[in-house]
Amino acid sequence: MSTDAQHTQMTDAESLLQLHDLSESDLLIIRKFGQIMIPKLSEYVKYFYEWLEQLPEYEQFFGDQVRLRQVQDAQLRYWSVFFNAQVDDNYIRERREVGEVHARVGLPLPIYFAGMNISMVIFTKKLYDGSLENEEYSSLVSAFTKLLHMDTTIVVDTYSRLINKRFSEQSEALLAMSTPVTMIWKDILMLPIVGIIDSKRAQDIMAAVLNKISDHRAKIFIMDISGVAVVDTAVANHFIKITKATKLMGCNCLVSGVSPSIAQTMVQLGINVGEVQTNATLRDALEYAFQMVGLNVTSLSQFSE
Repeated sequence: MSTDAQHTQMTDAESLLQLHDLSESDLLIIRKFGQIMIPKLSEYVKYFYEWLEQLPEYEQFFGDQVRLRQVQDAQLRYWSVFFNAQVDDNYIRERREVGEVHARVGLPLPIYFAGMNISMVIFTKKLYDGSLENEEYSSLVSAFTKLLHMDTTIVVDTYSRLINKRFSEQSEALLAMSTPVTMIWKDILMLPIVGIIDSKRAQDIMAAVLNKISDHRAKIFIMDISGVAVVDTAVANHFIKITKATKLMGCNCLVSGVSPSIAQTMVQLGINVGEVQTNATLRDALEYAFQMVGLNVTSLSQFSE
């Protein structure tokens, strides 16, 4: 089953009920238990925050009194809806909103899991008045657990998707910063590479370079590797693949920043650079590139004499 299909299923109340084996009889007994618990929700809040105040994260997330009151009001509504057990699209939507809020404020998932666990203990033990028969109470605990797990699944699914989306956006931003392919002159592109190169980053660099070449119809691409931390066989092969790919696009690739240590390493590793044009410094590569496009670099001091 595809991810999209799974996500579509996750938004369907009936499918979620089926997934968590929640029957109408389960929901009925939760509603019956709710008649006992809803009047005691203020007591639940008291017990819950007696537990929560002991955690080091309490001040960070609940130290502000205005925010604390808002959270407590939201909890009262959450559990009222839970004990009414009308699991429909609105119910699912509200649970997803909980996940969105947790992701937005950065509440750690272990705190959420622990909070749901302590909530079950408060409702089924501390606040329970013993009015149900043993068999009915066992059925209640089973139904309560299943609905609680369903809620947790919805919240965590939403939380995870939003966090992953945020990480993806941050990764894309970092990628854009780590592959700043720049047009420095008509027909000439340049990319200074800094840091460690692995297969994933090499692929990202190649994609960025080829897209820029296509967009600007560049004829020359300068790849400066003076900031690369380590050059081994894998890294060198990545560079060679990039130069070959640019050549297929009709663009000449110049590699600058080849230090004595890098040159020696490549020779020792037996790496064949083939027809790759290399330069010791970026300045040399720029002068060579300008010559290739018919430009002469002249010092301004010549005009002052």
